[in-house]
Amino acid sequence: MMAAPSNWNDEPADEDSRPIVRRRRIQKELDLDITPMIDITFLLLIFFLVASTPDDQARIFLPKARHGVGVSARSSIFFTITQGGFNTAEVYQSDRKMADQLLPNDPQQQNDDIEDAVAAAVGEGRINVVIKAEKGVPHREVARVAAAASRIEGIKLYLAVLEAD
Repeated sequence: MMAAPSNWNDEPADEDSRPIVRRRRIQKELDLDITPMIDITFLLLIFFLVASTPDDQARIFLPKARHGVGVSARSSIFFTITQGGFNTAEVYQSDRKMADQLLPNDPQQQNDDIEDAVAAAVGEGRINVVIKAEKGVPHREVARVAAAASRIEGIKLYLAVLEAD
C-alpha cells in the first residue's frame, strides 16, 4: 500500500497549486408572461357577450293579484307614475293622470314634494299611501317614489296591482 504524501491533508503552500473548484452555473429563474393569455381571455369574453342573443325565456312575468284587500280612498293619498319620455317618468299626486297634479320633472324636487304631500296627508289622518304605476315604468322609479314617501313615519305603503280577470 502506498503511503500518502505528507502534505496531502495540509494546505498547499501557494495559491496556484490549490485545486480548481468548479462552480455551478446559477440558472436564471424563468418567468412566464401571461399578459397575452389574459388579453385573449378578455377578448373572447367580450366577443361572446356581444355576439350572444338574450333568451326570451328568461323574462319574468309577474302574476296578477287574485286576493287583495282594497284600500279606502278617503284614508289614502295616491301617486300615479307614468312613462314620460326616454328613461324618465312623470309623477302625479292623484289617483289618475291629471295635468294640474303633475309634479316637477326634477327627481330631487319630486322627492321633496312627495315627502311634503305625505306629511300633510298624515296630518289630516290619511295614513295610507298608494302608488300606482303604468305598465312599462321602470321599477327604480316606483322604488324612488316609495322611498320618498316612506321618509314620513306612521304610514302604510301600498302598491297598486292589476286585478285578475
